[in-house]
Amino acid sequence: MREQWAKVRLDDLTEQDSPITYGVIKPGDEGTVRFVRGGDISDGCVLIGQLRTITAEISEQYSRTLLRGGELLMCLVGQPGQVAIAPDTLAGANIARQVGLIRLRSEFNAEFIKYFLQSPDGQESLGAHTGGSVQQVINLGDLRTVEIPLPSPAEQQRIVAILDEAFAGIATARAAAEQNRQNARALFESHLQTVFSQPGEGWVEKNFADVCEISSALVDPRKAEFLDLLHVGGANIESKTGGLLELKTAREEGLISGKFIFDESMVLYSKIRPYLMKVARPDFRGLCSADIYPLSAKQGQVDRDYLFHLLLSPAFTDYANAGSARAGMPKVNRDHLFAYRCYFPPVEKQAELAALLDELHEETQNLEALYQRKLEALDKLKQSLLHQAFSGEL
Repeated sequence: MREQWAKVRLDDLTEQDSPITYGVIKPGDEGTVRFVRGGDISDGCVLIGQLRTITAEISEQYSRTLLRGGELLMCLVGQPGQVAIAPDTLAGANIARQVGLIRLRSEFNAEFIKYFLQSPDGQESLGAHTGGSVQQVINLGDLRTVEIPLPSPAEQQRIVAILDEAFAGIATARAAAEQNRQNARALFESHLQTVFSQPGEGWVEKNFADVCEISSALVDPRKAEFLDLLHVGGANIESKTGGLLELKTAREEGLISGKFIFDESMVLYSKIRPYLMKVARPDFRGLCSADIYPLSAKQGQVDRDYLFHLLLSPAFTDYANAGSARAGMPKVNRDHLFAYRCYFPPVEKQAELAALLDELHEETQNLEALYQRKLEALDKLKQSLLHQAFSGEL
């Protein structure tokens, strides 16, 4: 911030008869009035397409938070610090509980103030009121005291114009990188679908029960022989990739309920929320949650690596999802799992196909990682530009 810039409290920038406030409406019956929740505010925008509605009767009870368009909206809880300007098309809409409403006087540049609140400097100011982190709750009284650096109106407009142009370019580059990342994954999934949906000569239709089984029994993780084995729960399996994350031993987790024992010959399949596609090939002996099926390949029937890819295939995932619909927590039961029918090539062919899929999967992972790094670099560039803007370096 340059020395000649003034610092003004946020509440001193608002309309005199309209102090910073927040919404109190909770989701209820749907109606004709759109309302903005905290989760609808992301990356400087209101996500119009996902807004819910409330009845006009409910909205009229809270007329003080009716939007006119042009107000600053801030998420105060959940992902606090997310801020956006309400577009004019939201005139007449309302705001949900824990969304902050900031009506600036017309002489102040809302875009400039929005950018400051998005910047590392602004987020640090907000974090000062949440114990050093904006990942908690922003108190309304504290929000009012956040100090905003204000250069001349002409300088504000100049900075906004530079950021608008730079961020438009970043958004275009980000969209391209995200699309490329998704394309890399889609290419692999398409190949996966082709492998399992086009049986060739010598392929035989079988049930899962014919090719694999659950041979493990539940054990007590408190026993000395199991205490130092690594434990795999659903949260430790990365969706779609089979990666294992942040593993701890039974002793470290203080496990008390029964767990399955598994070894490096098995495939682990999480039966909870099958659409998450959590499948793993461990290379060690350990324990897994009772919500994971440790599948043993039957000798001469299925190759372990082929089974791993089959469990990740779109066809199997669709089947698992269709049989797991239930209130609260979708699960795949054993009977449904082992009733799945598909065509299997000879085991030698399975191993050959699995090796090709592993090679393609690795290439896909490398491409996804490359595009993910590009996305992270673009996000860092955006934050760097915001910091420069409010350090007087633009």
